[in-house]
Formats: sequence, C-alpha cells, structure tokens
Amino acid sequence: MSPSASLPTERDALTSRVLPQMILSKGDETSLTGPPIPVATDLNASGRARLRFGVQGNAVVTGGAGTLGFAASRALLEHGLSGLMIFDVDPAHGKSKIQALQDEFPTAKICFTKVDITDDIAVSAAIDDTTKTLGSVDILLCFAGVVNCTHAIDMTAAEWRRTLDINLTGSFLCAQAAAKQMIKQGTGGSIVFTASISGHRVNFPQPQLSYNVSKSALLMLKSSLAAEWARYGIRVNSISPGYMDTILNEGDGLAEARAIWASRNPMGRMGTPSELTGAVVLLSSSAGSYITGTDIVVDGGQVVF
Repeated sequence: MSPSASLPTERDALTSRVLPQMILSKGDETSLTGPPIPVATDLNASGRARLRFGVQGNAVVTGGAGTLGFAASRALLEHGLSGLMIFDVDPAHGKSKIQALQDEFPTAKICFTKVDITDDIAVSAAIDDTTKTLGSVDILLCFAGVVNCTHAIDMTAAEWRRTLDINLTGSFLCAQAAAKQMIKQGTGGSIVFTASISGHRVNFPQPQLSYNVSKSALLMLKSSLAAEWARYGIRVNSISPGYMDTILNEGDGLAEARAIWASRNPMGRMGTPSELTGAVVLLSSSAGSYITGTDIVVDGGQVVF
C-alpha cells in the first residue's frame, strides 16, 4: 500500500479521537490544595513571622553551583531547608560550593551530583538518587541555563537547538521527574523556573534570539504545568531576573552594553544575586501557598520601557 492510500484512514481517525482532559483540584480540606492550617495561637509575632516564610523539606537546585543558584540555595537553607541536592555539570566547582554551604549550615544535609539535564534518563536517575539520599523532593529550583548572543541570520541549527534543549527541555525534564516523585510522596511541592526579562521583551543592544525564545517558552511551560499539576498540590511558578551582576555580565567587552542596560533602567543599575532570593523564598515557602502559575519579574523596572 502506498503512503497516500493510508491518509484517508488517518484522517478518519482524527474525527473519532477522544481528547484527554485536565482534572482540577476541588480545593477542600480533603484535597492537596485546601486552605492552610491556622497558625498556632500560642506563637508570638516573631514566631508567626518566621513560620510565614519557613521553608520545609528538601530541595533540588539545578545550576546550583552558579552565582544565582548558589545564592538561592543559601537563602532556602537560611529559612529552614533540611536537605539540598545541587545538580550541575561542574563537579570541581560544585563540591567547593557545597563545602562552603555545609560549613555555614552544619545541621543540613547538602549534596552534589553531576547531571546533564537534557538527558531524561540521567535526570530521572538523579531524582531517584536524591530521594534515597535526602528522603524526599519537595522543592525544585531550575537555574541551569545558557546564553547565546548571535545574530539570527548567522545562527546555526546546532546553536539554536542547544539553547532550547538546555533552557527549555532541560527545565521540563527536571520538572517532570520531580513532579513524579512529589506525586508519589502525596505531599505536593513547589517548582520554580528561572525565566527572564528576555521572555517578556526583546533585549537591546545584543541579539539573542534563541535565548529569548527559550525564556518566553518557559513562561508558558510554567502556566501549563501549574494548571495540570495543581490537583497534586504542586505549585509551579517562575522568576524573571533582569540584568544581574554576575560573571556572565562582566568583562571589558561588555562595558558598552552594561552602560546601555543601566541607561534604560529606572533604577540605573544591575541587580545583585541576593536581590533575587526574596522571590525564591516566597515561592518556596508557606507564604506562597496560594501562588501558582505566576511569574515574578525582578529587574529594577527594566521592562517598563
């Protein structure tokens, strides 16, 4: 039979297919999205404040050896995180970061594993190992990513695919593996993607098409997963950093671009890594229990223009 002869059968099948449908949570006390348990009345004001932004359980942080991921990891530990697993591709750099955190937080269990987040088998295995090591996976922060500044007319297919594979597909694979574990635990959880102001508007003066597309896609990934996974008690959100003062934005070659970025920012400067941690703690803590499908822009007002 020729390929064309099978087309009518395939087309007929389209009219008889049944679409899968999302199931939303009931939101009552029997569900995983019910209202929070009232705060104990015997706590004083400072106790209630600490509890409000308390971070419980264990977290996986991809790209945790990088500047932003490391700052976020430390912030979660400061707010009560019990265990931390850093996923990164640089063991030497990662292990030194772990030692620094372990010295600062001796009672927490802090570990590192080398993972290629674009490899679904490796990611699933790493989540399984994390569960065995820490006991559970309750929070996932996705900081692993790459930047590509190439004129669109000159971009190769390999460059395009690599950026989307790491920034978008890698984030999805980690979220999927973590969500499967959270569902198995039956305790819900929080997933936070790192999007960017580049997902909201075109950067200037540098061309970075593949990066911008990957980050805008992350915003829809966040919203779609928030809708699908709410019934499991899994909240899915994202943060969109502006230009942050990290090694990626250093060097004499970027001096002109840095000046342009600052001139178009109402606050007149780049952000520091610590200024991103407030949003991370909010979305990972009790204070964010009714926040899902949301993107928090932390950019000094860069996108208002």
